Amino acid sequence: MFDFLPFDKEITITFISALLAFGTILAITLPILFKSQKSQRVKDIVDKRKRDLFQQAKEQAKKKSNLQENTAAQNMAAWYRVQKIAGDASQDVRELLLRAGIRNPTAPLKYLIARIILPVLFAGLAMLFISGSEKELKDSIEFLIIITAALAGFFLPRILIKNMADKRQQEISLSFPDALDMMLICVQGGIGIEGAISKIANEIADHSEVLAEEMGLLSAELGMLNDRRAAFQNFATRVGGGNAKSFATAMLQAEQYGTSVSNALRVLADEQRDMRMAAAEQKAAALPPKLTVPMIIFFLPALFIVILGPAFLSAP
Repeated sequence: MFDFLPFDKEITITFISALLAFGTILAITLPILFKSQKSQRVKDIVDKRKRDLFQQAKEQAKKKSNLQENTAAQNMAAWYRVQKIAGDASQDVRELLLRAGIRNPTAPLKYLIARIILPVLFAGLAMLFISGSEKELKDSIEFLIIITAALAGFFLPRILIKNMADKRQQEISLSFPDALDMMLICVQGGIGIEGAISKIANEIADHSEVLAEEMGLLSAELGMLNDRRAAFQNFATRVGGGNAKSFATAMLQAEQYGTSVSNALRVLADEQRDMRMAAAEQKAAALPPKLTVPMIIFFLPALFIVILGPAFLSAP
């Protein structure tokens, strides 16, 4: 069987067996390593959020007691406050960045700077392209090219961030009903809503790292903030979409009116599962029209060649 090989048969078989064994070990160990890395990343994000909340509470306490000193840390905090004011220029920008998973306090400022610099940069590149072109263009066409390049640079950051936010929201929508089911099991088992959310954040990291991060941040805010309403509203703002808003509203109403949390979770899980199934059916219904053009371009020519090719070849 291995006569065509230039090496010794036994050495070749041993080498191939070693490669297959190594591949088997990688297939078993890599998922375990990635799972631990995801869990550690979620834990780091939650711990960072807890430290930030603790630092904010500490700064508020210092302000109330009038014991603040002009230190380097306070100068840095003032700098971040200035950046926060610049970010507050557009509430929609901050919410869009949060939905895209960008939580850096300087992100809104960088986003605004990018929307100012990129149009100038793209317009400059367009002018260089026009000046280096051998073909003479009309002034109206040159003006149109420069304006188009500037508009592309202006809208490019928002398009990229919006794409990231939509992908995160789709991933959360797929895993959110399962998270609600697990949360319902924990609540029915006697675990509080904070403990249930924290446990789900650890368990679901292997399936949806994005949802695990948001659940972990929600757990940290519920444990550190005095206002639970603010914690749920922050969760709805970060995640976006109707799923998170419905969950936050249901939890707040359950606490405010004393209704059963398990019943609210059960109803939410059923609704989210029905919405996920409806979205899947909608995509399946839209698939045949999308397949029409690829079938015409790729399948029909090959089919005609297979059917009519022998007739042409056998013709005299």
